Amino acid sequence: MEEALIYLTYIVVILLLGLICTLITNRLRIPNVLFLILIGVFLNSVRVDGKPVIDFSPVFIVAISIIALVLIVFDSSSRLKLKQFDTFSSKALKMTIIALVLNVSVLGSAAFLLFGIKSVPFVIILGIILSGTGPDVVMTILKQKSLKTVEFLKIESILNTPLTVLLPFIILDLVGAFKGAVFPKIFEHFVPFLQQIVAGIGAGIVIGIIVFKVMRKSYSETLSPLAIITAALLSYILAENLGGNGVLAVTTLGLFFGNVYIKEKGTMQEFSSMFANSLEILVFILVGLIISIPMNPGFLGRCFLLYIVYLALRYVSLRITFLKSNFTDKELLYMTLVSPKGIATAAITFSLLSLNSKITGMLNVILVTMIYTIIISTFIVKAQNFFMHPADKEHVN
Repeated sequence: MEEALIYLTYIVVILLLGLICTLITNRLRIPNVLFLILIGVFLNSVRVDGKPVIDFSPVFIVAISIIALVLIVFDSSSRLKLKQFDTFSSKALKMTIIALVLNVSVLGSAAFLLFGIKSVPFVIILGIILSGTGPDVVMTILKQKSLKTVEFLKIESILNTPLTVLLPFIILDLVGAFKGAVFPKIFEHFVPFLQQIVAGIGAGIVIGIIVFKVMRKSYSETLSPLAIITAALLSYILAENLGGNGVLAVTTLGLFFGNVYIKEKGTMQEFSSMFANSLEILVFILVGLIISIPMNPGFLGRCFLLYIVYLALRYVSLRITFLKSNFTDKELLYMTLVSPKGIATAAITFSLLSLNSKITGMLNVILVTMIYTIIISTFIVKAQNFFMHPADKEHVN
């Protein structure tokens, strides 16, 4: 009972600090993400008898990270409407693929040179995670919906989130399946990997068919939104228990939900999105609390150099994507600099830490780079008149 009360006190303190922080940042019209992480870093630095003042058990942290990850993956994948792909959507998808390829190859090499990350899977995962942009932060800092650059950034963030969340876990599954394999027996290890993929997709489809067949005919204002969240968590649990990829199962379920007819679908999507956002405060503060960032200038400087490389690659990706478009150089620069990471990046960081403790060094790099993206993006949006004219409402060619 005493331990439960201590944990409850921890949660209340974190939520209270997070709410105060969010109220202040809302008044200032800036994203709360950076300040939530800094609160976590501050709480981590407060020690009593050499021990952190707030200390959660690993089981609690893993549970929170999984719930947040499942809801974020479902929310983002359910918003992908395959029938509504327009010019912007195809451009955003093209941009996402180009950025993924460049970041995995070039940014990964830069991470190896700057930080000595020798593990190829870790380098690939770093490149994938940094390719994403957070819809939650993008929607917060970008208010003017009429600008074509803003519309593109919003669509891009929605499209790239499922990919950048799913791929790291597929990479880890692939590494686990082929660990210790020799070339003549490579096929024997490929079969278990395929089984993980099939089990993940199958679990998502099965749960989707069962739940949505019922919900297509009837809708309950109180039960249906809760059923959606339960279905997302159930698909993850079922896939993992079958030896499959739980994140892939949730992605499949989200795509299924987003592309079939269901009564009051919009209302249920907003509920799941709201529930996911409610975990934002807890997740971001816990990320700052759990991951100890080296505060020496050398490490921070190398992270900034990596961020510069990331921006250069993003600019090249945009250049290639809009090779025959009428975007100006300033608009391309604006879209390059506005690339904040959000709750998805934090949730992946959390989940990967729980899966592999050896990944801590790489996660420090991701977290610091994430902070840089939020700071720069916020400043650039404040100065957006320098990059574009509000009357510019042309569509992409």
